[in-house]
Amino acid sequence: MEVKKTIQQALSDALEKNRVSIPSQDVPLEFPADASHGDYASGVALKVAKQAGISPRDLAQKLVKTMGTLEGVSRTEIAGPGFINFHLAPSALGNSLKTAVETDMWGSNSTLKGEQILIEYTSPNLFKPLHIGNLVGNILGESLSRLWQFSGAQVKRINYPSDIGLTVAKGVWGLKKTSGDATDIKALGEAYRVGNDAYENDPTQKDEIDEINKKLYEDSDPELSALRKAGIETSRKHLDAICERLGTKFDAEIFESEAGPIGRDIVLAHVGDVFEKSDGAIVYKGEQEELHTRVFITSAGLPTYEAKDLGNFKLKTEKFPTWSRSFVVTGVEQQEYFKVVIASIRKLFPDAKAKTIAHIPTGFLTLTTGKMSSRKGNVLTGESLLTDLEESANKRAVESRATNKTELAQRVAVAAIKYQLLKQGSGKNMIFDKEQSLSLEGDSGPYLQYAHARAHQVVDRATQQGVALEYQGGPLLISELARLLHRFPEIVERAAELYEPHILTTYLLEIASAFNSWYANEQILDGTPAAAQKVALTAAVARTLKNGLWILGIPAPEKM
Repeated sequence: MEVKKTIQQALSDALEKNRVSIPSQDVPLEFPADASHGDYASGVALKVAKQAGISPRDLAQKLVKTMGTLEGVSRTEIAGPGFINFHLAPSALGNSLKTAVETDMWGSNSTLKGEQILIEYTSPNLFKPLHIGNLVGNILGESLSRLWQFSGAQVKRINYPSDIGLTVAKGVWGLKKTSGDATDIKALGEAYRVGNDAYENDPTQKDEIDEINKKLYEDSDPELSALRKAGIETSRKHLDAICERLGTKFDAEIFESEAGPIGRDIVLAHVGDVFEKSDGAIVYKGEQEELHTRVFITSAGLPTYEAKDLGNFKLKTEKFPTWSRSFVVTGVEQQEYFKVVIASIRKLFPDAKAKTIAHIPTGFLTLTTGKMSSRKGNVLTGESLLTDLEESANKRAVESRATNKTELAQRVAVAAIKYQLLKQGSGKNMIFDKEQSLSLEGDSGPYLQYAHARAHQVVDRATQQGVALEYQGGPLLISELARLLHRFPEIVERAAELYEPHILTTYLLEIASAFNSWYANEQILDGTPAAAQKVALTAAVARTLKNGLWILGIPAPEKM
């Protein structure tokens, strides 16, 4: 990072001498796609040539001459129409290796220091097993949380489960019809399926469920309320168990039953200035902001999801009043919904106007078999997918070196699903391939874990043999692997800035692939003086993979 800032400042100063003013942090500096083009490339000459009054290539030549020799840069070249390429000196790459090995938080930055970020994710409908969409949201939300933590922010993780409303009413009605056990998560899933089917296909039964929904809101029927309470408790226990397997711990949990009355009161207090009455309901007219109209209170007087989200927002800000950014991670299909909700929040909460409030979308997950969760009975839950992966990983773990093979299988299963989901951009649909997700042959979470375990074992053996580490001198410092390792802090910063963990998954795959290729052709502990530097390079790989996997929420086993 220091070399990057040195180059940007030198370019900014050189531009100033050529009558063009650009702050150093705004000087474009990228990683070249082709390693032969150096470690950094800048197209700033092409960007401002017109302003400088000369051709891009001529300006590039002037800038290079003005900059002269830069600390940490071995040579500077001009390419094509005016790109400036920078090749790092071995000393700079050696310093990166040393920092990677000796710094626990290698790759972290302070760009978000002083900020408090609220991130709401997972947030399932209770009274049924965890939906696969909630699992996707959990995985993306947890990785974003860790990215921002690694960038210096104070992150508050929030779960907002739905414990009341039509989904719960369908489940309660279904339990009564099936005589299901409210303490059995599978019975709850079946009860919901039955209730949902009835609601969609039988007008009489739909009316019955609507009446149950009303009574649950009023808490006016002890039997119904008791069923609801028991089902909610069962769902929460299963949710807690899955979150523990996935490595998520929430700082706050806010329930819809808490948020609903608060949201309803907010809406009622702002009829006429923010909301309008329409056919007995209360709505937000979003057309004036190029949005659409949404109902916040129904004609029956019940708060909708929209009103509940207002109450939820109020509760979140009361719990964490010093927040600077607030995010909600849910499905891409809710993008238009959240545009309206956020617009109403900005009108209702003046302090929120200048702050970042955003919806981060997740895509749809399907399987390579084409089968996916269905309310008609063909149900794939988040829990069942994770358990299926663990069973497959258990069979493969039999031949591993791990002491606790069951624990290793659980870690491999988490890596398999998290990597497959996070390698896609936010909001993009995903096709989950079970065999590929568990593969040790590349482009998978277990492949990254295996590369880490291999590097760790080499370093462990070197420590036992008393091999000292050397970070300067020798050809390894200009290798592809050393040059890739240098990029890690900037990759983390960019992924955090763009809210895109897939930038990190792509990078870690490059590191693991480069290390495995190097490892296959290199005897590291060969008893020569060169071993000290080869071990240093290996230790830097181990640390980079470990920290990168942590950000993704993936465990890094030391033996596989």
